[in-house]
Amino acid sequence: MIEKRAGRAERATAQQCRVTVCRGCCCGDAAKIPGVDHTGQIPRLRAALDGAAPIRASECLDVCDQANVVVVQPSAAGRAAGGRPVWLGLVNDDDALADIAAWVRAGGPGLAEPPGVLDLYALTVSRRVREQLEK
Repeated sequence: MIEKRAGRAERATAQQCRVTVCRGCCCGDAAKIPGVDHTGQIPRLRAALDGAAPIRASECLDVCDQANVVVVQPSAAGRAAGGRPVWLGLVNDDDALADIAAWVRAGGPGLAEPPGVLDLYALTVSRRVREQLEK
């Protein structure tokens, strides 16, 4: 599933990162993670990014023990500078969303250092799981 705006999927330009928010079996599930406004996360992140990067919702990214999961993929320039997709788990509060948005607006992976607190959210996933997102 991909989030759509005005009937068209948001598309990244070469200068933009791309942000993927898992909304599969566990991410976005109030029964698994109560007290989080799951429905409002994507609109709040989109507002915080203010056009700096497209956001898409994805089916299950297969790291359910880390729900809610957000993946920040580098722009072309960020990838050329050595940036790689960064997987963040347990993104369940607005402060984390704000930190992610600030980092993406500053350039994201390869171009800007993430706020130190995002180290607490970073996770390593298997190659098989990473490759699912690249499809």
